[in-house]
Amino acid sequence: MKIVHISDIHTAEPHFLPNLLERVIREINKIEPEIVVVTGDLTESGYPFEFKRAKSYIERIECEVKVVIPGNHDARNVGYLAFEEIFGHRSTIEKYKGITIVGVDSTQPDLDDGHVGREKYGWIEKCLDTSDFKVVALHHHLISVPKTGRERNIPIDAGDVLELLIRCGTDLVLCGHKHVPWIWNLNGMVITNAGTACTNRVKWNIPQSFNLIEIDEEEKGTIKIYRLYSRGGQELVLEKRREKQ
Repeated sequence: MKIVHISDIHTAEPHFLPNLLERVIREINKIEPEIVVVTGDLTESGYPFEFKRAKSYIERIECEVKVVIPGNHDARNVGYLAFEEIFGHRSTIEKYKGITIVGVDSTQPDLDDGHVGREKYGWIEKCLDTSDFKVVALHHHLISVPKTGRERNIPIDAGDVLELLIRCGTDLVLCGHKHVPWIWNLNGMVITNAGTACTNRVKWNIPQSFNLIEIDEEEKGTIKIYRLYSRGGQELVLEKRREKQ
């Protein structure tokens, strides 16, 4: 089972690199993933034309299941309403062949700070009440990411969210936001941050990238995570056996 995780495509100039996104889409389609997860910041300013442009690219990705959630840039200028009209619910759940993916909106209108909110905790817990391989996706990073400068924008309820996800036996958390790829292994739960796939808003010596997650289909046992560089090349960054649920 292959899951591709991309984030922070920001489909508006001056930072968007359309030719690079074209290359990323070609590479994703060569991989032939069953699932693609896009963890937010589809736009730069939340304007309708940006969402339509982002959708035109995402529609060209070939896979069985797509999970798309908003980022803080998408919540600007009442963009959360445009997101709902063009992509659907801001928080969502998808199930596919023994994998449950819960997409959680961690944004607030016109604020860069993250916030999941107590009103979503019960819904998240209910979604994760399964023996499936459990994946939670949100835009904001739940743990600080190295090489990103002064810390900011971690969800204000990150501690409660982490406790909830670990208590529910979450296997994998997918995040974006900081444009720097990183992996944390916290109490058996893997937290994977994606870099920006196709903008020039990158930190020093950290190229554009996206993630490929491979999950053993027979027992949902072994998970491998590869970092794929948007201009070519890849590396294995994690190999881990799933802990018994």
